[in-house]
Amino acid sequence: MEYQTIKTERDDTTLIITLNRPEKLNALSPELTGEVVDALNGVRADETVRAIIITGGPKVFAAGADLSKMQTASSIDMYRRNITGDMWTTVADMPQPTIAAVAGFALGGGCELAMACDLRLAADNAKFGQPEINVGIYPGAGGTQRLSRLIGLGRAKELVFMGEMIGAEEAYRIGLVNKVVPGESLLDEAKAWAKKLATKPPFTLQLAKQVMDQGYDLDLESAIKLERLGFVALFGTEDQREGVTAFLEKRKPKYSGK
Repeated sequence: MEYQTIKTERDDTTLIITLNRPEKLNALSPELTGEVVDALNGVRADETVRAIIITGGPKVFAAGADLSKMQTASSIDMYRRNITGDMWTTVADMPQPTIAAVAGFALGGGCELAMACDLRLAADNAKFGQPEINVGIYPGAGGTQRLSRLIGLGRAKELVFMGEMIGAEEAYRIGLVNKVVPGESLLDEAKAWAKKLATKPPFTLQLAKQVMDQGYDLDLESAIKLERLGFVALFGTEDQREGVTAFLEKRKPKYSGK
């Protein structure tokens, strides 16, 4: 499918989605979010896609929602936009691991998009923030929830209440991003991470992601039981046997996803 607001590219086992509204600083219009959802759903069951990178290019990730599309929207309009599944939930629920490669502004819904990914790489020029309070609303695509889970409730309240931006190094210091790299090497680093993920057993990665995401908000006893059930299930896979056998034979494993 030919998209109007995003670009998609396959790099071996990696799908790269690039937000492509440079004239609008990749503002997240309904058209753009819908195209991202379509691209992701197209590879959800594709076993040849082992990792997904979401980026906005070298200058800007996404400067938030397209306010021109929201100026006259009603509560009912905003509810209906997400009734069939929103982009942020789709990203978070992907079975494959997702990597946000962030350069420039990641504000509002753009910051929330990065947080919906499993891993976040930031260029040294990246700026993060939830400025929605400054236009009379608060983050509505996971920002009030994912942010506090990543950096703690106190710091999350500061960012949401103040509506101010922080730089890449501060984002790394508080745990919002996994690593900061020079801007010119951002995409190469993201691809390197994706290739590393592609060497891991894919079903094991998917199950680890699900257990970690679903167990995070459970009480510890319930979360440990969930972990144990997933752990035991892995002993019925070919990849588990291949991994142990390869280790004992002192060779690199060849995982099939079975």
